[in-house]
Amino acid sequence: MHTKSSLLKELEDLGIDRKGTLLVHSSMKSIGEVEGGADTVLDALSEYMKEGLLVLPTHTWSYINAKNPRFEVENSPSCVGILPEMFRKREGVIRSYHPTHSVAALGKDAAAFTQGDERFDTPCHRESAWGKLLDRKATIMLLGVDLRRNTFIHGIEEWVNVPDRFSEKPEALVTVLGDGTEIPVPSRRHIGPASSEYFWKVDDLLVEQGAMYKGKLGDAVVRVCDTVKLTDIISPMLQENPYLFFDNEPLQQKA
Repeated sequence: MHTKSSLLKELEDLGIDRKGTLLVHSSMKSIGEVEGGADTVLDALSEYMKEGLLVLPTHTWSYINAKNPRFEVENSPSCVGILPEMFRKREGVIRSYHPTHSVAALGKDAAAFTQGDERFDTPCHRESAWGKLLDRKATIMLLGVDLRRNTFIHGIEEWVNVPDRFSEKPEALVTVLGDGTEIPVPSRRHIGPASSEYFWKVDDLLVEQGAMYKGKLGDAVVRVCDTVKLTDIISPMLQENPYLFFDNEPLQQKA
């Protein structure tokens, strides 16, 4: 059975920067049996990153939409797993105000990091939390999940202006604060045929070029990504072929 101590040791073995910024996409189930369950995993991550900034996505895109437009910062549950849902409720954790792609942060600069995302009508604007990850040279840990869950790549798509990626007309969404304040947030949505399901195509390439490496945390396979290197590799690929992630075909090998 995995323990807080064993998880802390494995985080250290993975080479995660304790004083940096760490975003974690996760599958609790993949970690295996942990003494104390999901709380212990969050305790380990929070303790390890106590001198830095720990960030988890608390997305609500699966159910906040034109028909159900009200995102309640304090109450709307995350649609991306148990760890984000439990994390957002923890003492000291601050959640951003984006109605579909919020994040929750704990630690150094958490308030500044999460501030202002409600100003943007796309999920991953360059000045949003997703762009701030790049500014902070953050690390992304894919804990028991693969590149298909790496929202940051959606950010890269936005920043290089991939065509046909967003709905033309924004939905009239509303962010509701704890005191009842309502903030209108017109929001454009990701549309197909481009899909995060096709991000797997660059998995081997990112490892080969040193932008990502793999390890273990508990029973889970972990992918550790460097946001700067990720951006440096994927941006020119998308500029050359904006439709890279529009199909499920493997990368074409250059002669």
